[in-house]
Amino acid sequence: MQSPTPPPHTRVPAPVPALFRVAIAPLQAFFRLEASSGILLALCAVVAMAWANSPWADTYARLFGARLELGLAGARAAFTLQELINDGLMTLFFFLVGMEVKRELSEGELRTPARAVLPLIAALGGMLVPAALYAVINRGTPAAAGWAIPMATDIAFAIGCLTLVKARVGHGLVVFLTALAIFDDIGGILVIALFYGTGLHVDWLVASAAVVAALWALNRFYVRNGVVWFVASAALWYAMHHAGIHATLAGVIVGLCIPSRPTRPGREVLEELSTYIEGCIRGDAEESMRGAQLLYIEERLEELEPPLNRFEHLWKGWVSYGIVPLFALANSGISLSGMGLGDLLRPLPLGIIVGLFVGKQVGIFAFTAAAVRLGVSGMPGGAGLGQLHGVAVVAGIGFTVALFVAGLAFGDQPELLTEAKLGILVGSLLSAVVGYGLLRFVAKPVAAA
Repeated sequence: MQSPTPPPHTRVPAPVPALFRVAIAPLQAFFRLEASSGILLALCAVVAMAWANSPWADTYARLFGARLELGLAGARAAFTLQELINDGLMTLFFFLVGMEVKRELSEGELRTPARAVLPLIAALGGMLVPAALYAVINRGTPAAAGWAIPMATDIAFAIGCLTLVKARVGHGLVVFLTALAIFDDIGGILVIALFYGTGLHVDWLVASAAVVAALWALNRFYVRNGVVWFVASAALWYAMHHAGIHATLAGVIVGLCIPSRPTRPGREVLEELSTYIEGCIRGDAEESMRGAQLLYIEERLEELEPPLNRFEHLWKGWVSYGIVPLFALANSGISLSGMGLGDLLRPLPLGIIVGLFVGKQVGIFAFTAAAVRLGVSGMPGGAGLGQLHGVAVVAGIGFTVALFVAGLAFGDQPELLTEAKLGILVGSLLSAVVGYGLLRFVAKPVAAA
């Protein structure tokens, strides 16, 4: 029997190429996963570890230690590929952090004191207890400067871990952990700025302040042009680098300066568009929707989107799937040659492991439970103590910012830096596995909680 002929003007969909089905479709499915950025981050860390302990370990060292040189108008700068990633590209990571902080403070979960107080208290516990445990274990040793390493929570890993146990974790706890991690980031930023600089230079501090004033002006005048913001950001990075403040923090300052509200009231724009479109409809429909008219409508709609949202959408994918995994690849390559389990008992890695795995869960759980018991706030999402404990353990995954702080604390001491990285990897892995196990097999499902 002959197949029916499609009606005239009916468009028959083209068959999906086999190459797309085999190679591209699985990638699309992967990137739709909520945990995809955390999975990619973990994969890059595993690849770095395997590479650094393979017969090709020397290529790993040569690649990220390769010297690069940049010259402009007679000025030249030399740096390694790893330094470019850590001090340059990671500025974009902190830029995204700054925008996320501002969004949460202006319209998100941190916009009112009532919503912010519980994750703030939890974050304080999750920073103070790990730092104190590390300081006690490393008191009087050359590694004492790394006390801030176990303070961090890696939000990509932590949220990715929670997505694997959705049935056991309510939305309220996910929001709680996200807000906690935001406060964690703010604390980490302050610690880096105050304790991990290279000596302050007043003249460059004044220059930095002048650039910040210019950024404030860009915010007040609702400047949307990305090129203008890039030039101002580069100037602030350069000034802060010479001022003795770690230059990546320029990204945070710029992120906080990006306007978070539309350039015009939404009602005003929609009324203007309504009048314009009605005029187009009254005219010739074929002629009215030409390029100039469509461009006008597009420009008016863009006025409804705050610059903060536009820049965040523009950079989030690049940071989550490019810069942060590249950072993990460049910084997780630890040679285990000659190491044994006994090395984990050295003060530096032990302090980090205890800080991340024990300090984080004790600090977050105890501070949160005490705040709830005192009536400061209710339990997030009506969760039980078992769920809260599991989330507190997961918050001990301190990877990206912890590695970053370790590089600042021990950048000129390779042996200590290797020990710190080992402690971060083990402490984060313990927190991820045990936290997942607690939420998956111990905590009650949300519907039964």
